[in-house]
This record gives sequence, C-alpha cells and structure tokens, in this order.
Amino acid sequence: MLNRAVLIVRPKQPFLDWAAQLDDSGLVPDVEGEQTVHLIPQFDDDGEAHKVLRRVFAEVFERELLGWHTDVAAWPQNRTFTLFRKWFTAELHSVVEDLCDQELMDDGD
Repeated sequence: MLNRAVLIVRPKQPFLDWAAQLDDSGLVPDVEGEQTVHLIPQFDDDGEAHKVLRRVFAEVFERELLGWHTDVAAWPQNRTFTLFRKWFTAELHSVVEDLCDQELMDDGD
C-alpha cells in the first residue's frame, strides 16, 4: 500500500459550459470518460480529506483547465475553492494499492 490517497475530479456543467464557449467545435469534456487520477497526501477521516482537498484544489484546478485549454487568459480569474466545487465533483479514496513490481517513478513536469 502506498502512503498516498487518490483524488479524481469529474467536470460539472459550469466547466462544460466554459469549455463549450471556447470554440464552436461542439467538443466538451466527457464526464463519464477516463479522468486523471491525482495522488495526494494520505488522510484518515472525512475531516482530514477535506483539509487535503483544500490544500491541493488550486493545483488540480489549474491542471484540469490546462488539460482542456492552454491559453491561461481564457481561464476563470478568481479560482476559489467554492468555484472548484461548483465546477468539479471530487472523489477521494484513502487506500492506494501498488500491484506493480517496478519502482514507482515520476516522469512528470
């Protein structure tokens, strides 16, 4: 078991509306489709989970926006926790099992 928890965010209608107004292609994020899984600090109960979510929401918000549109000028300017909760459903999972034999590596940013 890893010393991490998992956060999965799914877009709600306000995010879909924002994405749709960026161009006229008709493409919007797939609410039921595959979502990014974010590894976050561990938590033991709902109170701690909420604190962790408040600590990481700004970075997650920006990553979700960047995943859809890279022009930051088009992003909402006041990205508060309240706005995050209006734009996304957050799923938090406290147990993360690593079933791989390979070393966990970060090839990221």
